[in-house]
Amino acid sequence: MKELTPRQIVRELDRYIVGQEAAKKSVAIAMRNRWRRLQVPDHLREEIMPNNIILIGSTGVGKTEIARRLAMLAAAPFIKVEASKFTEVGYVGRDVESIIRDLTEVSVAMVRQAKEAEVEGKALEQANLRLLDLLFPLNESPRPATAGLDDDQAIELRARHERTRQKLRKRLDQGEFEDQIVEIKTSGDHSPILQLMGPFGMEDMAVNLQEILGSALPKRSRSQKTSVSEARQILATEEAGKLIDMDEVIRDALHRVQEMGIVFVDELDKIAGEHAAAGPDVSREGVQRDILPIVEGCSVMTKYGMVHTDHILFIAAGAFHISKPSDLIPELQGRFPIRVEMDDLTQKDFVKILTHPRNALIKQYAALLQTEGVQLKFERTAITEIARVAYQVNMSNENIGARRLHTILTTLLEDILFEQPEGKSKQINITKALVRKQVEAISKDQDLSRYIL
Repeated sequence: MKELTPRQIVRELDRYIVGQEAAKKSVAIAMRNRWRRLQVPDHLREEIMPNNIILIGSTGVGKTEIARRLAMLAAAPFIKVEASKFTEVGYVGRDVESIIRDLTEVSVAMVRQAKEAEVEGKALEQANLRLLDLLFPLNESPRPATAGLDDDQAIELRARHERTRQKLRKRLDQGEFEDQIVEIKTSGDHSPILQLMGPFGMEDMAVNLQEILGSALPKRSRSQKTSVSEARQILATEEAGKLIDMDEVIRDALHRVQEMGIVFVDELDKIAGEHAAAGPDVSREGVQRDILPIVEGCSVMTKYGMVHTDHILFIAAGAFHISKPSDLIPELQGRFPIRVEMDDLTQKDFVKILTHPRNALIKQYAALLQTEGVQLKFERTAITEIARVAYQVNMSNENIGARRLHTILTTLLEDILFEQPEGKSKQINITKALVRKQVEAISKDQDLSRYIL
C-alpha cells in the first residue's frame, strides 16, 4: 500500500468503474489511512479507528464493485455479506460473528495460496519424483538378478537401472506420458460422521472432532486413477501443503484480517427503520444491535484463534429509497461517519461502461465469440443506441443501473450466440438499425419490457 497514493487508487478504480468520483475518493482516503496508521507510534496506533463508510445509491451503480476492486488493489481479505440475512440473537438464522469467521477463512486461503506459490517449483519437482516412482518403481530394482553376480557386475546392473530411470524421467519432463493413466494415493479427510454439529441454525459453531483429537485419529489415504497430467497437479498441491508452515500461515492470516480486512455490508437499508415492536417477529432494530458490536470492535473466536475487529474496515451500502441512514439506531450511525451519495447513471455513463473499462461488456461478448473464430464489432452509433435504450428503460421501469445493459445485450445478441456455432460468418457488425430492430419494439411495449428488459 505504500506505493498506492489516494490519487493512484482512484486511477486504478477508474479502469473498472465509470463515474462515482466522490465514492472513489472516500474509499481511497480510507484505504490510505490504514497504511498511515501502521506508521504512527505504538501508543497512538491503537487509538486510531477506521472511518467506516456508507455508500448510498440505487442498485447497479457500482457500490459492490468499488469495495471489491479496492480489496483486490490492497491484496486485503474481503467478504461481502447481506445485512438482511442475519437475525437477532434467539432466532434461527446466521450468527453475525460468522462474518468474521468467514473473513478469517478467506484470509487463511489467501495467505496459504501465496505461500504455496513460493514453493511451487519445489513442490512440482517432488510431484514429478512421485510420478516417476509410479511409472518406474524403485522396488523393481534388479536385486534378485544380482544374487549370482560379482560386485562389479552387480554395480553395473544397478547403474544401468539408474540410467534407464533417468531416461524415463527425461521423457516424463518432455511430456511423453501426459495421457497415461496412473493410480495415486493421496491423504483424505476424515469421515463426515466425525462432525459434531451445534444447534440448528448455528452452523458456524460446529466443532470438528478431527481438530480436537488431532493425531489420535488414524491417517486415511484415498486411491484414484487419473492421467499423469492431472496427477501431477494433485500431487504438487499435496507436496506444497507439506512444504509450508501452517502455523506461520495462520499468524499472517490473523494479522491481515485484523489490520487489512474489509467487510462489505450490503442491503443495510433493509434493516433500517421499523423500530422494535411487541410480538414474535424478528425486529430490524434487533439485527442492528447484534451487528453493532462487530462494527464497534470486539473479539471473535474462530477455529484459528481470536480475531479483534477494532480495525477492520466496514463499507456498508444500500439504496435507502424507503428508509434513510438516520433511521438506523444512533450507535450504528456513529460507527459509519462517512456517507457518500452515489450518482445515478446517465446515458453518457452507459456509453463509457460499454467501452472504457477493462472488463467492459462489449469486450466480454467479443471474447466469447472470438472462441468461435468470429470478430464481433459494434458501430459507435449502435453503442449510443444501446445506451439510450438502457437509460430510457431505467427511467420508465425500475432503475437497476448498469445491470440493464446485461439484459439488453443478452436480448440483442441472443440469436447470434445461438446460431453462430453452426454459422459461417467470420465477422458480425452490430449496427444502430439492428439494435432498434431487436430491442426497440420490446422497450416500447411496457408490459413486455417489464419481463424482458
